[in-house]
Amino acid sequence: MTKVGIVGCGMVGGATANALVLRGAASEIVLIDRNGGRAEAEEQDVLHATPFAHPARLRAGDYGDLEGAAVVVLAAGVAQRPGETRLELLDRNAAVFEEIVPAVRKYAPDAILLVATNPVDIMTLIALRVSGLPSARVIGSGTILDTARFRTLLGGHFAVSPKSVHAYVLGEHGDSEVLCWSSARIGTLSLAAFAEAVERPLDAAARRSIDEGVRRAAYRIIRGKGATWFGIAAGLARIVQAIAGDEQAVLTLSAWSPDLDGVPAMSFSLPRILGREGIRETLLPELSAEERTALARSATTLLEAGGARWLP
Repeated sequence: MTKVGIVGCGMVGGATANALVLRGAASEIVLIDRNGGRAEAEEQDVLHATPFAHPARLRAGDYGDLEGAAVVVLAAGVAQRPGETRLELLDRNAAVFEEIVPAVRKYAPDAILLVATNPVDIMTLIALRVSGLPSARVIGSGTILDTARFRTLLGGHFAVSPKSVHAYVLGEHGDSEVLCWSSARIGTLSLAAFAEAVERPLDAAARRSIDEGVRRAAYRIIRGKGATWFGIAAGLARIVQAIAGDEQAVLTLSAWSPDLDGVPAMSFSLPRILGREGIRETLLPELSAEERTALARSATTLLEAGGARWLP
């Protein structure tokens, strides 16, 4: 029985509540939003899906209703204004977290914080700083969705289930992210060996197409419908399920990462073992020299984008 709070009931927050119900990842869900009517509407809409999915108690409430929550999803944030720089947007979202994180901690001091607000890597760092929690208990959704996109496109190219593809996207959830081609596997085979076995070449053009498909996916979706929410909601529900079930699952998550052999200390995504107590271990995959350089560049990009001001 797992109680989950969601702070921020925009498209991502509402879709996350629905995904939790569809996956059966939470027994109780508390929805909190500055606009109480929006939280109530999302609560009712998702509640009506439970007969078709898994039973769950849903409640539109306030911070006091978070008592006993195992996980609190932070999906609150402000929209970017015309002409506003990324750093200005970051400052305003930092102010939002400085308000909501202490309120969450007051009523749910033992909850794991799961950050969905963008820019998610820096917002995870801010949540860590404001909350005072151990880094293992402040987690960003990071590249969990980018990793899913990578696996989906590789599966499509080779005509296999993406669930049989073991490949990771590391670093920033953004333009500097790193697709780890060198360690990618399908079953037990490297991509080159699998391509030869099934007679489906993975040439440079195919790699470029997949890279662009992963790296530019959000831009295409935003151009078509204004924002992304279903994919990330499913990823957040998967993270909650891993915590609730104490799965010790390996997922690409954003969290504070100390200096890793030349990669600057920052919050970014790496494969991490996740269970009921949060992140148990961080794993560094086998990387080519080019991929390691790209990962260091990605961490530096985040530091220069405002992360340096929030380092522990």
